[in-house]
Amino acid sequence: MFKKKSKSKKSSPSSDSQTPTLSKKELAALKKKKSRERQEFIQFTSSLSGAALVVSLALLPVGGPKAAIGAFGAILSLALSYKYYRQALWFFLLYMPFSGTITYWIGGGAAPFQVAKDAFFIPAFIALWQTCKKQKKPILIPQQLLPALSIVGILCLLTLVFVNGGQQFSGNPKGQPILMGILGIKILLGYAPLIPCAYYLIRNKKEFIFFTRSHIVIILICCTLGLLQYWRLQTGQCVGTREMEGVLLYKADINAKCLVGGSLAFSPQVGFIRLPGTFVSPWHWAWFLISGAFFSFASAFNDPALIWQLSSIVALILVFINSVICGQRAAMLVVPAMLIILIFVTGQFRNLKRFVPLVIALAVLAVGSMFVFPDMVNERVQSLIDRWNASPPTEFIAHQAEFTSKGHDGILGNGLGRGTNSARPLGKTTLIETYYAKLMYELGPLGVGSFLFFASTLSWICFKNYRSVRDLHLRGYAASFWVFVAFIGYNPYWYPLDTDPVAVYYWFLAGVILKLPEIDRQERLKLQEAEEPPVKRKGKALQKVA
Repeated sequence: MFKKKSKSKKSSPSSDSQTPTLSKKELAALKKKKSRERQEFIQFTSSLSGAALVVSLALLPVGGPKAAIGAFGAILSLALSYKYYRQALWFFLLYMPFSGTITYWIGGGAAPFQVAKDAFFIPAFIALWQTCKKQKKPILIPQQLLPALSIVGILCLLTLVFVNGGQQFSGNPKGQPILMGILGIKILLGYAPLIPCAYYLIRNKKEFIFFTRSHIVIILICCTLGLLQYWRLQTGQCVGTREMEGVLLYKADINAKCLVGGSLAFSPQVGFIRLPGTFVSPWHWAWFLISGAFFSFASAFNDPALIWQLSSIVALILVFINSVICGQRAAMLVVPAMLIILIFVTGQFRNLKRFVPLVIALAVLAVGSMFVFPDMVNERVQSLIDRWNASPPTEFIAHQAEFTSKGHDGILGNGLGRGTNSARPLGKTTLIETYYAKLMYELGPLGVGSFLFFASTLSWICFKNYRSVRDLHLRGYAASFWVFVAFIGYNPYWYPLDTDPVAVYYWFLAGVILKLPEIDRQERLKLQEAEEPPVKRKGKALQKVA
């Protein structure tokens, strides 16, 4: 049907090096290996499903159907994540942006669903640790981070033993202080192992590009669902909080959820909107949009394929639109501010072919929105101004710092978990809405100083690694991700490092930055080998065989 072209396009040396031709023998061996792996997966999954079914049936008379289903799912996810840790880590990254929707629309808000993502991450990290141990590879990446991490860890243990332990064995423990402390350490440093996970998960440029493109797809899907959520609320297909009264008009409610995500507030009669997107709450959604701005910007200027550059620009536009309509002033202010910073830090303002069209597109979008949706834009801008005047972020941060400086008890603070919202079921907590003020309350001044030292050390190491990358496109990715790591590490507003998605992206992107210099060296080595004469390459191959 189709005529075969007589002349084939001459491929570049780099593409030849990335897609080497295999002999018939090598192709046969590869097919055999894949068939063996597939058969092993089927056998392992079948045996595991049988064992999980026996356990779940045993729990059925005691805990009922929910306990049985939960046990079956937990056994499967834990065992499969341990056995296939690389796939589990990829699934963890892809699942996390939709976990809020799955938690409330499928799991009904049950506690096991809220921690389900850790069932993929924790066993995968344990398996990676054991693999590194067998291969005699370091699990702590980078080694220069050890002193700063040790200081934070020692202070956490001292607080856990002397403060939380003292509360536990006092006459009035106020809950379970030891368990609160363990949860506090998990929230503070629980995702730090994502640094080595990222370093070993992404082995080459192909896997790095898969990582960035998969997140562009996630941003496109999540932001489109966010727009549909807003449209359903705006058209009345979802009621939101319209029918509430008094202060309830200004509170996000899980019963008002719409299409995706969790609790939301939509009270147009008083101009109050807080959308959760695909996440559990509006705050989580706002910080996903902020994170998405970094991914979209980096891929828009640095992806090797034009179609993905255009897709990233679309993703960036959707992030911008959602940051306006979501009702969170953090997203509405930080997204454009970070884009401006990224333009200058990465030097993209000199890349006129890509920079000018992007600026024009965003300008047309902004001006067009003012004409098409003037009421909505005016409402969002006025809401931002009113909230800023009512509670300026600078005054809010200062008030939180003053409160915790007077409220912390002793040099080691009030105990781990005492300022963490998710620890409320375990005991009395205090609501503190800024990150370093929370650290001051829980760990005292030494804890704040140690974590600042840790964040500074990590930022400096990432900066040195980003500056060592020679490839311009990889360097652009590294610069964008480094700005994110530095911004989150020093950010004093709210507590994004305690919650998804920032609690994941901060640590994982640090590991990606540390890996990029090695990927850069791999690509330069491939290019050098491809440019060498065939005779010289054949001689090198013979030497390797010998």
